[in-house]
Amino acid sequence: MDKILEGFLEFGRVIGIIVTHKIVVTTFTAWMVASFVKVLVHFGSHKRFDFTLLVDTGRMPSSHSAFVSSLATAIGLEAGWTSPVFMLALGFSLLVMNDAAGVRRAAGYQARLLNRVVDDMYHKKPFRPERLKELLGHTRLEVAAGMGIGVAWALLLSI
Repeated sequence: MDKILEGFLEFGRVIGIIVTHKIVVTTFTAWMVASFVKVLVHFGSHKRFDFTLLVDTGRMPSSHSAFVSSLATAIGLEAGWTSPVFMLALGFSLLVMNDAAGVRRAAGYQARLLNRVVDDMYHKKPFRPERLKELLGHTRLEVAAGMGIGVAWALLLSI
């Protein structure tokens, strides 16, 4: 029984180290900052708060881009700009940001087209499937804005 208790205590200690590590804190707070900026941008154009945007995909700025760019920046600051772990984080970040502006955006266009087809079908027959989410990805500007927030946040927290 003591071994089990020791195992749980060790697990808790490791989790505590992970969630309080400065790279993890930097990364998740950058994601939160970008998400709150998204709510503020929406408020600026629609004059109402939409807090569902805190966990939604798409829109300005990209919180995914803020997350991965702050991760890469924090790792670069910690491990060095030429370290293999920074190169890995940089590659991961570029992949995620390209996906946000490419594949996910294309999927959003396809969802919009499918929704139009379904709307046409609905007008001719009694058929009403669930609508697909159309705003899945980001424009390159939204990705760049998210990246700017992520890099700036990581640099700010490193001071």
